[in-house]
Amino acid sequence: MPRPDPDLVARLRAAGCVFAEDEAALLATAADGPEREALVRRRIAGEPLEHVLGRVDFDGLRVRITPGVFVPRRRSEALAHAAVAALPDLAPGHRPLVVDLCCGCGALGLAVARRAAADGHAADPRAVDLHAADADPVATACAAANLAGIGTVHTGDLFAALPGRLRGRVDVLVANTPYVPSGAIASMPPEARDHEPRAVLDGGADGLGPARRVAAGAGEWLAPGGTLLIETGTAQAPVLAEVFTAHGLSARIGTDDDRGATWVQGRAPR
Repeated sequence: MPRPDPDLVARLRAAGCVFAEDEAALLATAADGPEREALVRRRIAGEPLEHVLGRVDFDGLRVRITPGVFVPRRRSEALAHAAVAALPDLAPGHRPLVVDLCCGCGALGLAVARRAAADGHAADPRAVDLHAADADPVATACAAANLAGIGTVHTGDLFAALPGRLRGRVDVLVANTPYVPSGAIASMPPEARDHEPRAVLDGGADGLGPARRVAAGAGEWLAPGGTLLIETGTAQAPVLAEVFTAHGLSARIGTDDDRGATWVQGRAPR
């Protein structure tokens, strides 16, 4: 990659971009002339780099991202890995049924499908029967583009978005629900606070409101022995694990120190 323009690096650094050199190099390859300057101005104004570039790198994949859609964090890659590890060994030709709730741009479901194919969980190129859902039509339009030919995307509030035929059949249900406590939103970095919808960040008073709703409804949708995984904060995890247990799921807490990730994993009774 060519050495980034020192003037561009200086402008980005003055705007508060911690990785100014890396960002300058990416912006330099994204466009030329006036188009590049337009991108630079958007970034300097505080718009997330991923929105500016129109893409995000997630678990080795380049995923389309559009303004107004939640930018998946690297820590959520750990949730995708845990979801693949939880897939059942099924007969050839039978694809595990996976649901990605609060899917945003679809990165999590896409990563699960690609990893499942690489791990040989099914012979079908679409290794899992993937369904993704989100309440925001802007997000589901983005997800539909990313999951074209791989999964089916639904728009609606949590389980209400899903077709009834999935009820009681889901092998793995993964959800990156909002989990920032309402009172902590104001202290988030401006690029998240000001450029991502509050609904994808705000988890209510203790950050666990949406996660509680998913845990409460999951039992109706999971197959016998099916798995629910929800990303959460470290301090929230023990509370969420108790919620899982209260709804009949055997719960454990998973962590990935390299990515700074924590999640709660629950299994339905067989």
